[in-house]
Amino acid sequence: MIFAIEEINNNTDLLPGIKLGYQIYDSCALVPVAVHVAFQFLNSFDPVFSTGNNCSQSGMVMAVVGDSGSTPSISISRLISPFNIPQVSHFATCACLSDKQQYPNFFRTIPSDQFQAESLAKLVKHFGWTWIGAVRSDSDYGNNGMASFLQAAQKEGICVEYSVSFYRTDPQSRIQKVADVIRRSKALVVVAFASFGDMKILLEELSRAATVDEKVCDGNEDIQNLQSQYTDTSQLRITNMVYKAVYAIAHAIHNAVCHGKNVTTQCDKLTKLEPKQVLTELKKVNFSQNGYDVSFNANGDPVAIYELVNWQKHESGITEIVTVGLYDASLPVGKEFRINRNINWMEDSTKVPVSVCTDSCPPGTRKVLQKGKPICCYDCILCPEGEINNITDSADCLPCHKEFWPNSKRDTCIPKPIEFLSFQDILGIILATFSVLGALLAIITAGVFFYHRTSPIVRANNSELSFLLLISLTLCFLCSLTFIGAPSEWSCMLRHTAFGITFVLCISCVLGKTIVVLMAFKATLPGSNVIKWFGPPQQRMTVMCFTFIQILICTIWLVVSPPFAIKNLTTYKEKIILECALGSPVGFWVVLGYIGILAAFCFVLAVLARKLPDNFNEAKLITFSMLIFCAVWITFIPAYVSSPGKFTVVVEIFAILASSFGLMLCIFAPKCFIILFKPEKNTKKYLMSKNQS
Repeated sequence: MIFAIEEINNNTDLLPGIKLGYQIYDSCALVPVAVHVAFQFLNSFDPVFSTGNNCSQSGMVMAVVGDSGSTPSISISRLISPFNIPQVSHFATCACLSDKQQYPNFFRTIPSDQFQAESLAKLVKHFGWTWIGAVRSDSDYGNNGMASFLQAAQKEGICVEYSVSFYRTDPQSRIQKVADVIRRSKALVVVAFASFGDMKILLEELSRAATVDEKVCDGNEDIQNLQSQYTDTSQLRITNMVYKAVYAIAHAIHNAVCHGKNVTTQCDKLTKLEPKQVLTELKKVNFSQNGYDVSFNANGDPVAIYELVNWQKHESGITEIVTVGLYDASLPVGKEFRINRNINWMEDSTKVPVSVCTDSCPPGTRKVLQKGKPICCYDCILCPEGEINNITDSADCLPCHKEFWPNSKRDTCIPKPIEFLSFQDILGIILATFSVLGALLAIITAGVFFYHRTSPIVRANNSELSFLLLISLTLCFLCSLTFIGAPSEWSCMLRHTAFGITFVLCISCVLGKTIVVLMAFKATLPGSNVIKWFGPPQQRMTVMCFTFIQILICTIWLVVSPPFAIKNLTTYKEKIILECALGSPVGFWVVLGYIGILAAFCFVLAVLARKLPDNFNEAKLITFSMLIFCAVWITFIPAYVSSPGKFTVVVEIFAILASSFGLMLCIFAPKCFIILFKPEKNTKKYLMSKNQS
């Protein structure tokens, strides 16, 4: 302060011809002493300039620089503010002093704790620390500063594990208790709002250094080699605050008593200057000194600019304070911090320490708060089925689109696999193989029958209907292939109509053969001419009529509400089933029901004809084949309804193949066996032997 005043007194531009006087008091950081000093300021002296060069005469105090602490500054301000004496502190940072209702005369060149608290919270957030401890001096500075910090930390989503206070005059047990709280804590970062003296005592306790072992000054030390905070001139931050405070007051007085600029500046030494005038002008000051801008806002606070310093230990063992960055509150949000050097952390590590209650929840999980604990303590729960999260530490998971499904990590949605019975599936290959084999078997059987078409066994069993039945069975086997492959609009319509029509054609042929057997034996009765009314033309007409009815049903179904391809998203959550919707379920069940009626009618007639004599009587074979046919399709209904996804198609193909093979083997296998392996039975004599007996 003395240096600044002497520099001003020797300055020809600032207060030319006027010299500033001063009185320096030591408050000893104690409120009673500070109050005693304040009362001395208030002694009544004439507010005039001394006309001589001797400033030893005390005049009225125009302004006060100080105090260093917030609590003494509060006491001083309350005493001198009624007299409008301005007070400029260089180190009192309590945010409460920004309240102009209570402290209208208070200014400071150091930023308010409110800015410090906000910048500290942003600094903690910048390094990713969410779980910290807090210690403070049990004073106005510590309590108010920490209260502001806790509010700012809460806004930044930072949790405080503990917040403890102490004072340097507290018993050793109290200091030790605070140190034990820090040692037991899970937090690796501690934010402190404490004075130098308080923090020194706490650090000594934490390092278990005994203060009694410190060397006490005895007056014989060499000041050039003495290492202390008072002899260290490398860190002049606080000194610079005093320097700016003195210059601010000088500029205020200059603006009150001087007029003109530079060379033409004239100051009225005879003016009666009041402290209130200095107070008014102090609110307006705005100047630069040695590269530092000095001004005050409406609350008497300067622009908040902080240096970010780091204790760094060199190889020589010396620890020095190194500036590693800057915080400027005047910069845009998010750009306040500028860190331009590496920071040394614990044990000279350059890696930022991690201080969190719970490790970050990775993508694919969500945060679930732990009951009774702060928001920074949570469990990481895997996203629910069908939902994902690709953000770290997210509290929510988002559902995938209906045609997408989460991957195994549940951090991204991938297209659901599309499933249908394809020719590449093992099931598809097996069913297609049996379908082709069945068709080949029917064709070979037709070839055998055609080759032996003049033999008694072929002629006795209505060769025309037999060939038509073999053709229809070939189509039945082949129509099952339409159920394999990706469903499309045309394949869906084809598979159901082809199935319905070919099976009706097949059953119609079997029905015709059954009726022929019955009519043939009726015709052997005396006076009966029934066979004339059911000859080959009538047989063909019967098959055509039954088949035409099914064609008509299928046509109406296709016109009104045909089957169509759909993506089934409900049966399985994790995949899409590509299948054919029935369009009109009524149409499907009418087609199936019509086949069932014909099969039941054929079965009844076959049962009636099963005991008629004849070695080549087909009624027994038809009865057994219809029994298999009906059993297959009766069990098909519940299996079809309950089978999920592509297995619905598998059940339908299986029913088609099983019933087709049943008809094929039951009706034609015995005849082929006789034709190929028992030719002695393929004679008219054997045919008539049972009747003769």
